[in-house]
Amino acid sequence: MPPRRLPRLPACSGAFIVLLAFAAPAPSRADAPPAGDPAKGKAVFQANCAVCHATGEDRQATAGQGPVIGGIVGRPAASIPYFGYSKALRASNLTWDAANLDRFLTNPGAFVPGTAMVVMVPADRDRADLIAYLATLPKVDPSTLLALAANVQRSAGDYQNDAPGTVHRVRIELLPAPFSTPSAGNGPTNVERPPGAALSVPEGFSVKLFASGLSGPRLLRTAPNGDVFIAETQAGRIRVMRSGDGASAPSVNQVFASGLQGPFGIAFYPLGDSPKWIYVGNLNSVVRFPYQSGDLEARGASETVVPVLTTGGTGGHTTRDLAVSPDGKRLFISVGSGSNVAEGDSKTAGQIRVWEAVHGVGAAYGPEANRANILVTDPEGSRPLRIYAMGIRNPVGIAVEPSTGNLWCSTNERDGLGDDLVPDYITHVREGGFYGWPWYYMGNHADPRHAGARPDLEGKTIDPDVPLQAHSASLELAFYTATSGIAAFPAEYRGNIFAAEHGSWNRGNRTGSKVIRVLFRDGLPTGEYQDFLTGFVVDNHRVWGRPVGVTVARDGALLVSEDANDTIWRIAYTGAHPGN
Repeated sequence: MPPRRLPRLPACSGAFIVLLAFAAPAPSRADAPPAGDPAKGKAVFQANCAVCHATGEDRQATAGQGPVIGGIVGRPAASIPYFGYSKALRASNLTWDAANLDRFLTNPGAFVPGTAMVVMVPADRDRADLIAYLATLPKVDPSTLLALAANVQRSAGDYQNDAPGTVHRVRIELLPAPFSTPSAGNGPTNVERPPGAALSVPEGFSVKLFASGLSGPRLLRTAPNGDVFIAETQAGRIRVMRSGDGASAPSVNQVFASGLQGPFGIAFYPLGDSPKWIYVGNLNSVVRFPYQSGDLEARGASETVVPVLTTGGTGGHTTRDLAVSPDGKRLFISVGSGSNVAEGDSKTAGQIRVWEAVHGVGAAYGPEANRANILVTDPEGSRPLRIYAMGIRNPVGIAVEPSTGNLWCSTNERDGLGDDLVPDYITHVREGGFYGWPWYYMGNHADPRHAGARPDLEGKTIDPDVPLQAHSASLELAFYTATSGIAAFPAEYRGNIFAAEHGSWNRGNRTGSKVIRVLFRDGLPTGEYQDFLTGFVVDNHRVWGRPVGVTVARDGALLVSEDANDTIWRIAYTGAHPGN
């Protein structure tokens, strides 16, 4: 049954092909792809690929989630050292000739099921041009790439300094100058859990494996009845788990809905104990499924609430989280940027004034239109989609603070300026606020790659509440709300934030791959954060876990997903509560 679409104001039809492309089958033709234009292919690369892949021409090993692309034509798949390729790609035995690249780029998941690649290039001409450009890139010497991650000085943000209870504070006034260190390419290699490797949590807590054998578990959300919903993004599905209070494993573990388009965010609506809908943030849309408390599979076809989030392309950052305002009248949607720092985007001063009169001061434009921000509409999708806050490079996780109703986000900042720039951050989000990207960062620090481009924005950037070690890759966040339960944390944890740090790639010495606690005092963030769950890092090149999702279970435990070895972990308080 095709999905039903809710009534909505007309949307730009130009983005419709983007949605169709996500489900396009891999081509079966045996003929060689058409010859392409490298110059046009470079433009396709910049618009769709540059945020994740470096060319190797600048001696940078990676540009984010993807390996260096230089010399790829004729290279065996998954062959760049010290990069965390998916298991599927490592087992593919492919060589990247023009024909295989053409098939892969048409639909990566169909050609290599289980690959971490989600961005498609649906147009034949675009693929031909892109492959022609890739063929011009010089081969990369792996020893050069490894040298970039060697002989770097240790600093307070390195993984060797992580331990439960360790408090960190990144001071904006003490940030280094851009390019104080080289821009490292040190993507982690995901390995199996080494013998004897153990995770660490603060005294009085225990951490145990809760579930394994999943397919790239990402965001976690707990339903009002205690069921836990999991986004398996690459597999295009939502999974649900049920367990009794205090249980060490789920008693129910099954797929709730499948056939989705890069699902990530999950929300329940209306708020309260009896939601009627489960909302899912797809790559470029928002859909919902009819739901009654306790449902273990979707009871009906999906309805489209927001048919198109952005018309400028879906490459780059692909996670779309969701949150509902306390009054139930607003649906927030996070949309990350398509590029690192909007390289090459420009408008005249007059064009900027016209654009910002409609979209807000500091709103990105061109291919980045409606990106690097948080959008808002109503839960029925009947009001026009608009920008709630802008200049937020990649707000992967969003959540509403229960005590205040404030919206918060967990943000991945830009790369390429050195080991300790630019700090990621967690912050409450002001409506209409501008957070700097791509022209400024951490207040009034100008990005040198856009020097002098927007002097009119000087002094207008909002400082975040809690800067984090640069390149931590902060993903989902959750407020700790449990007041009772067999695994409930002590009262001092209530109202604090837990956040999953996926881990660095653009840093000489690794950071992240842990869960942190954002500290509050008298209901306000102190600007400090504390290590809570550590131990996933093996050494400066290898990790056996990369946290993505965090959620509070019905019994007060904290559940953590990680997508290096496809597991979920359960953290419970086992110590004595004060007064007991």
